[in-house]
Amino acid sequence: MEKDKSWLPSGFLSAMEALLGDEYKSFVDSYDEEYMRGLRCNTLKISPKDFENKVSYVTDKVPWTHNGFYSSEDDQPAKHPYYYAGLYYIQEPSAMLPASLLPVRPGDKVLDLCAAPGGKTTELGSKLKGRGLLMCNDISASRAKALLKNVELFGIKNAVVTSEDPKQLAGRFEGYFDKILVDAPCSGEGMFRKVHSITKNWMQYGSGYYADIQREILPAAVKMLKPGGYMIFSTCTFSVKEDEESLRFISESFPEMELVPAVDFSDERFAGFKRGGLGFDEAIRIYPHRCKGEGHFTALLRKKDTEDDAEDRNRSFPTAEDNENFAADDETAVNRYDASVRKKYKALNEETFAFFESLGMKIELNRLRVKDDRVFLLPEDMPEVNGLRVLRTGLFLGEIKQGRFEPSQALALALKMKEYKNVLNLKIDDPRVVRYLKCESIDVEEDEAQNGLCLVCTDGYPLGWAKIDRGRLKNKYLPSWRMM
Repeated sequence: MEKDKSWLPSGFLSAMEALLGDEYKSFVDSYDEEYMRGLRCNTLKISPKDFENKVSYVTDKVPWTHNGFYSSEDDQPAKHPYYYAGLYYIQEPSAMLPASLLPVRPGDKVLDLCAAPGGKTTELGSKLKGRGLLMCNDISASRAKALLKNVELFGIKNAVVTSEDPKQLAGRFEGYFDKILVDAPCSGEGMFRKVHSITKNWMQYGSGYYADIQREILPAAVKMLKPGGYMIFSTCTFSVKEDEESLRFISESFPEMELVPAVDFSDERFAGFKRGGLGFDEAIRIYPHRCKGEGHFTALLRKKDTEDDAEDRNRSFPTAEDNENFAADDETAVNRYDASVRKKYKALNEETFAFFESLGMKIELNRLRVKDDRVFLLPEDMPEVNGLRVLRTGLFLGEIKQGRFEPSQALALALKMKEYKNVLNLKIDDPRVVRYLKCESIDVEEDEAQNGLCLVCTDGYPLGWAKIDRGRLKNKYLPSWRMM
């Protein structure tokens, strides 16, 4: 049944007709269909194969990424306990493409420059597998708080979350990052089908407003990229002014930047993709009438390396083998701290050392930072961030309160079940799971877990902390995260 499309701005439709030609009618007809919904599984916690077998509310796989799945209109994935365990991110399928194409390797220094709310950041963090550095930034402090929550929900240990103007970061990190993702502010034309209200913003500001913002952001990104490094530029708009003309701005302003192939257009996984215009044939356009996804634009660029411009050292295309590329680490670390070490780290009390020794996750004391009795585990290569607006440096482990150590919600989500000795592992259909996530107290059988601090899990995936005392569980789930 044909739907009313009078809400689509006439100027937008005219521009799309000029852009698409013979494909215009198919494009407009796609607005009679529902927008596409998707989930991207967290490969820090579960393999795509296991996710597909475990989660009943996914349908087909998203062809252009190894860990993306479509979900149906009737699903409520944000209400499922697996969401609270950080097993997936709810993400529009086309938006999964940019982070999947950035060739991130464990140990890289990676920047997501316009990161909130965190869909692309969480995928970059998964690809790093806990190694190297992930700096994720959003100039909006309120949006950066949402970004931080998603980083913690995914169990990412090596992130630094900032809320800064890109120019400010560029003054500090020139030539520092191996990989950069710029999901640039845009007019959002590609999301019109999903969120009709975006058209009001489009009519108020148009494409030129956002193109100007991009011209401010992109030089900072180029400045921070290492020679030989890669950068993804992406938008969720169809506007040539915001897409190809931004690429032209990069190529003309920074001759050291080159557009490089991101996908093989002959591969059936990418069959619906359309090449970019204005001579930028390697750029990717996703249209809703050609693919099962909303509108998106993506381009992969490389900063030429004068020392060895011929050898492409850091490139890794997504392959079929990536479908089973689960980032689990089967080594269980054991922490032991002798008296001399404990004496050296005076900011930590005995209970904190005892808790660290009870963990299977490695805690390197030389990477700890204690501020106002809050304990953080810094990334391997923690940069100097003094003077910047920083929301988080690494993994927040917990707080020292009146001689006690209280582990954080972030730590619970960063652990595997095997990394803590006292566990209450509830089946997904146990009603106590939802009650726990609503911050209620629940009853526990004697043989389910020991008295004292325990890690509450569902189907083997951590949710948060609790204390058990004679069959009663005192809930320590973070109240601001509770299920409503």
